[in-house]
Amino acid sequence: MRTEEVLAATATGLWRWDNRAGTVTLDAEAARLLELPAEPGVFRESEVRSRFHPVDWNEIYGVVNLAVAEGTLAEARLRIVDEQGRVLRTVRSRSKPLAHEEGCQESDYVLVGTLQEVAEPQPGTTGAHTPITGDWRRSREAFLLDAGRALAEARSTAEVLRVAYSLSMPGFSPDGLAVFGVEGERLTIIGHHGHNMGDDGPFSDMPLETDYPAAEVVRTGRAVYLPSPDDYRDRYPATWPLARRFGRRSWAFLPLIVAGRTMGTWMAGFRHPVSFSPDERSVLTTVARMLAQALARAGVAETERELSLGLQRSMMPSLGPDIPGMTVAARYVPTGGGLQVGGDWYDMIPLPNGRIALVIGDVQGHDVRAAGLMGQLRIALRAYASEGHPPDAVLSRASRFLSGLTDAHEDGDEPETRFATCLYAEADPETGTLDIARAGHPDPVVMTGDGTAVIRRTEGGLPLGVEADADYPATRITLGAGETIMLCTDGLIETGGHDLATGWVRLRPILERHNGDLEKLADELVEAVHGPPSHYTTGPLADRREDDIALLLLRREASTAHPAAPRRTVLTIAQAEPERIAAARTLLREMLHDWADPEQVDSAVLMLSEMATNVLVHTDGDALMAAQATGERGERRLRVEVSDGSDELPHKRRPGEMASSGRGLVLMEMLADAWGVDPRGSGKSIWFELYESSDPVP
Repeated sequence: MRTEEVLAATATGLWRWDNRAGTVTLDAEAARLLELPAEPGVFRESEVRSRFHPVDWNEIYGVVNLAVAEGTLAEARLRIVDEQGRVLRTVRSRSKPLAHEEGCQESDYVLVGTLQEVAEPQPGTTGAHTPITGDWRRSREAFLLDAGRALAEARSTAEVLRVAYSLSMPGFSPDGLAVFGVEGERLTIIGHHGHNMGDDGPFSDMPLETDYPAAEVVRTGRAVYLPSPDDYRDRYPATWPLARRFGRRSWAFLPLIVAGRTMGTWMAGFRHPVSFSPDERSVLTTVARMLAQALARAGVAETERELSLGLQRSMMPSLGPDIPGMTVAARYVPTGGGLQVGGDWYDMIPLPNGRIALVIGDVQGHDVRAAGLMGQLRIALRAYASEGHPPDAVLSRASRFLSGLTDAHEDGDEPETRFATCLYAEADPETGTLDIARAGHPDPVVMTGDGTAVIRRTEGGLPLGVEADADYPATRITLGAGETIMLCTDGLIETGGHDLATGWVRLRPILERHNGDLEKLADELVEAVHGPPSHYTTGPLADRREDDIALLLLRREASTAHPAAPRRTVLTIAQAEPERIAAARTLLREMLHDWADPEQVDSAVLMLSEMATNVLVHTDGDALMAAQATGERGERRLRVEVSDGSDELPHKRRPGEMASSGRGLVLMEMLADAWGVDPRGSGKSIWFELYESSDPVP
C-alpha cells in the first residue's frame, strides 16, 4: 500500500507553505480538508487563509515563530469555516519550519507538514472562540516575553502606544486601542491607535461620573470585560451610541495601576467575538501592568527631557542682532545621558566699543552642578566684557571668579574644585581682526577663501579656576574676505574615542567642502560626529553622545570691494619659546596640504625651519613668520617671510665638511625658486618663493 493511500485513509493530508512566495502546495486530501477542490494543486496564500477561522489564523503566527526560534515542530488546532463563518471541521496541523536558501531574510521560511481531521467541534456550530488552539501556554509565554522587552525599550509615550498597538496577542489581537488618563475629575485621552482623526472627540474631556467603562475602571480600579455588543448596551446604555459606530464585537477595559494608584485605563477593542476566558484575562491583565509601568517610565523620561531642555535653553543665549559684514551660526548638542545638561556653552556679546565678543567654553562635568557653574560663569564673563576689558583681562577676572566659587564650603561638605576651558575672541567687523585669549581650550580653525582649513595656533593659559591669578596672553588674527573661523568645544573633536589629531582628520573634509552656508556646515559637522559615518573613522566604536558639543562659526563676507583673500598664515616665534618653530612648521604644512608636489612642501618646511632657527640663534629678538599662497590650484605661488629686528644681514658661507652650521642660504639657493633678503628700517626680512608649476609664475 502506498503512503498516499495510508494518509488518505486516516484523513491526513500534506501541505507545503512557502512564506516567501506566498503560495501553498496541497495534496488532494489536504485540499479536501480545507474545503478546496479535492485534487493536488498550488494555491495562493489568500485562498487558504480564507478557510481558517480568523482567530486561529492570528495565533498560528505566534506558534510558527516560536518553532522557528527554537527549531522545533509547530503544532496547532485550526477551525475550518465556510463563507458564513460557520465551523465545518477542526484539523490538527503538525509542521516543521525550514529556512530558505542562504541570503534570504530570517522571516522567510517553508512550512512542511500534515493536516489531520479531528472529531470536534461538530459541523454547523458557531465560531465561538475556545482557548484550545495550538500550544497556548508556549505561545502565551513567548508573547509576554516579547511584549515586556518591547515595552521596556520604549522611551516616549508615543513609542509605548505604537508598541502596544503592534502586539499580536495569541488568539485575540485587538484592532484598536486607547489609553485614557486622568486630570482632576475628568477623563482624558493620552493616545490611541486604530481610529480615525477626530474619533476621540467625545471621549477626550469626559467627567469621571459618566456612565462609561473607562471612567468606571478609574473610579473602582477593577477591569471591565464586555464580550458582546449586547453586554455593552445593557451595562452602559448612555454611552453605547458612542461605541456602536466603531463596529466592534468585544471590549476590554483594564486599569493602569502604578504604585497602587490607578493612573488611567487601557481599552482594547476587537472586531471578532472574544469570550474573555481566564487565560485571555490573564494575558490582558499582564499586558496592562507592563503598559502602565512603560507609560510611567516614559512620562518621567519626557519630564526630565523637558526640564533639561528648558534649563539648557534658558542658559543658552540667542545670537542677538546681525553683525554687519559677518555671518554667525551656532549649535549646542547636550550629552545623551542623564538630564542631558552639561557645562558647554557659547555666547555673543555686543561691546561698548562697537565690537563683538564671541565666547565658547566648557565647565568640567555633565551634571546639574556643571550647568549651574556654567550659568554663573557666563554671566560673569558678560559683565566683565561689558565693562570694556580686553580679552586677557576678561579671562583673568573670570578665572579668579571661578576659583572663588569652587573653593567655597557649603553645609560643611568638602570643597569640590572644578575648572573650565574657555576661548574669548573680540571681533572688529570693519577690519576683520580678532583678538583671541584662550584658557586651556582647543585652538580655533580658520577656513580660507579657497576652502583650506587650518588650525590657527594661538597663545593660551591655564583653564579657568585652576589658579586665581593666571595670565592669558592675546593673539591677533585677521579674517580676510570670505574666510571663516570655527570655535568649538572638545566634544566635537574627541567624541567616539578620537583624540585631537584624529578628530581633526575626521572634521577637516567637511570644513573644506562646505559651500558657504554656515547653517548647513554646522549641521554637517554635528552629523559627522553623531552620524553613522563617524563609526568608520579612526577611533574605537563608542557612544556618539558621550560629551556635550558647543560650536560657533563666524564668516567675514566677501564683496566686490573686498574679494576673497589668498591663503595665508602668520605666527610670532619668541626667543623664550623656541618650541614654536615646530608650530610654524605644522602651520605651513597644513596650509600646503593640497600642494601638487610633496617634495616642495618638505623643502618649504625645511627652509622655514632654517630661517626661524637662525633668527633665534643669531639675534636677540623675536621672529615673525608670514606665509601666503596665491593663484589657482596647480599654478600657485608660495611666499614665506621671516622678519626680525636685527640690522645684520646674513651672508653665504662655505662650511667645511664637519661644520654644524652655515648651510641655510646654500639650502635656499638649491631649493627655492626665488629668495632674497630685504632690509626694512630697523630690521630685515628673509624670504623665499616656490612655484607649484614647473615654470615660475610671472
